[in-house]
Amino acid sequence: MKVMFFEWSLAILLSIQLLVLASELEMIDYESQHVTCSKGLSNCTVKACAGIPIQKCPVDVKGLAVQPVLCCIQDTACRPCLHIRLDIQPRNDQTASYVSVCYTVPQLIMPLCKKLEFTVIPAAPDEQASSKQAWLSLLLESNALSFSSQVTVYACNLHSTVMLPSVDEVCSSASQGVVEECEVPSFSTLIDPERREVMLQVAKEEDSPYQLEMCLQHEHNGMCRTWKEKSLPLHAVTPCMCFQLWWDKGDERSRRSRSCPFRNNTELFQRNLWENVSVSVVRGQMNSGGAMLSWNLTAPCRVEAEVWPCQRDAGVDKDRCRELGDIRQHLSNDTWREIDRGHWLMPGVFEDVKPGLDLCVMVKVKGKNSELGPFCPIDSRWWHWRWGLLVLVTLMLVGLAGMCLYFLHGKLKRWAWEWHQKECDQLPIRGHVVLLSPPDVDNSVSELVCELGSSLRARGLSVSVDLWSRAELCSLGPLPWLHSQLQPLDSQGGRALLVLTQAAWKKAEDWGQQWDQHGQQRRDIAQGVEEEGEYKRLLQGLSSPYADVFSAALSCIKVDHQQGRAGKRFLLVHFEAHSAKPLSSERGLPELFQGLPLFHLPSQGQELLVQLAIGSKGPRAGIGG
Repeated sequence: MKVMFFEWSLAILLSIQLLVLASELEMIDYESQHVTCSKGLSNCTVKACAGIPIQKCPVDVKGLAVQPVLCCIQDTACRPCLHIRLDIQPRNDQTASYVSVCYTVPQLIMPLCKKLEFTVIPAAPDEQASSKQAWLSLLLESNALSFSSQVTVYACNLHSTVMLPSVDEVCSSASQGVVEECEVPSFSTLIDPERREVMLQVAKEEDSPYQLEMCLQHEHNGMCRTWKEKSLPLHAVTPCMCFQLWWDKGDERSRRSRSCPFRNNTELFQRNLWENVSVSVVRGQMNSGGAMLSWNLTAPCRVEAEVWPCQRDAGVDKDRCRELGDIRQHLSNDTWREIDRGHWLMPGVFEDVKPGLDLCVMVKVKGKNSELGPFCPIDSRWWHWRWGLLVLVTLMLVGLAGMCLYFLHGKLKRWAWEWHQKECDQLPIRGHVVLLSPPDVDNSVSELVCELGSSLRARGLSVSVDLWSRAELCSLGPLPWLHSQLQPLDSQGGRALLVLTQAAWKKAEDWGQQWDQHGQQRRDIAQGVEEEGEYKRLLQGLSSPYADVFSAALSCIKVDHQQGRAGKRFLLVHFEAHSAKPLSSERGLPELFQGLPLFHLPSQGQELLVQLAIGSKGPRAGIGG
């Protein structure tokens, strides 16, 4: 019988589930983890140990009691702890002994253990064995312990499970002022009638080391949306508006203070609620073929109201709407649904209404003397006319904007050109320019070449024109004369300008083909070696005395291409009064001229001056005929 009683008591002990309310938590002044022991034990100490709870113990553990408490430092900074008591009975002839106490929480992989060591004081010979019973008390504080967590404590063959109270339970008790998790912002609202705003005033915000966070919601169970401002316009405040404030501690410990401060000021803010009630109405057809009138009522707060259909008068007074029958619908709280912009929506429908009537919907909100409405379906003809007008106005605005951009573009372009010309006139131009005529030079082209040379000389440039250098050409020869003119370009800076005409275009194409057909001869010419027979054969058929200079220039351009410096010395200029591309040519610019900057005169005269002044690359060659 005694054995059965012992087993029954042990089974009850193993299944203990201790749930302690926050109001029952004892506050214990805590400095360090310590153990106390009863009479008959001495030298009681505690230290951490690794291991798994063991079933065999040096002592007999008769009882295990675990109680959640608050460990505090001078009645502040309290944290959850466990007060563990072990009832033990040392064995005969036992002096130094120990018992292991382990605990685990769901987030731990392995249990954490403490080893309680003690010394047994020998009993007097006349003392009974029952007098050897003693107890050990351990105050356990650990970072693994947190509010709302379940903790299981093991000691030899016994275990006990307790549930620590939640933060809300702790903070609702007298412990609110000493537990860090209970610290929440305290705030109040102040109405400023002059600025027509509601101000949020947070107490001791500057004293908190944490960032203040806020959110705003409509109704206590509505979605709380992040809110950064501490003021609200008075017209946006409604009776169901609530605030949540908390200190951002970077974890889930941040407890919030919640308040709906405007519920008692319904007279002041009820008007804002009524003015923001709206109803959308749509005609429809039921599956049975009958007509129906569906509606959606939206409001900042859930309201008690009645909705009914009515027939609008066909006369002048469109605001008069006669109720149809006794089919009013009462709005209940269980069918409201919150929508994205923080309002609440209530859907509804009136079925089997008479088709062909001008039907609308009326609303009567509790607390408001007058009715709201009528709310009517949108006339499709009016809707189409509205969209047509909107499209027409949009097209007119686009056209007006296009005209403004056109005139503005012309004005900006003219202003930019005047500014560019002014800047170009102020650029200092120095250096040497060699102006080379095309092979088909005639009176009109030669006049333009001479005018260009004179204009460049008037700008301060040193200019050499083959048309002006007949005596030197006759005495030196085309190639030596050209080399003598190109030499100063490297030291003084400047460019050689090659006039592009149809004959120059054709000459460059033919010359390139002849160049490709001769191997050693073209290399000799490229090095400036004048082999009279071959050189004359390449140049035969040219009627102009300046054709030799033009061909020599082509040789130099070819050498520049081979050395990777095309466009460094030579530029192309095209007089827009004369076509540059031959009618018989189907290809683009001759290969020899590709990579050379090309300027069309007179339209690109300023660009040419800039190129000669700063030595930068001009627009790449491209011709339109």
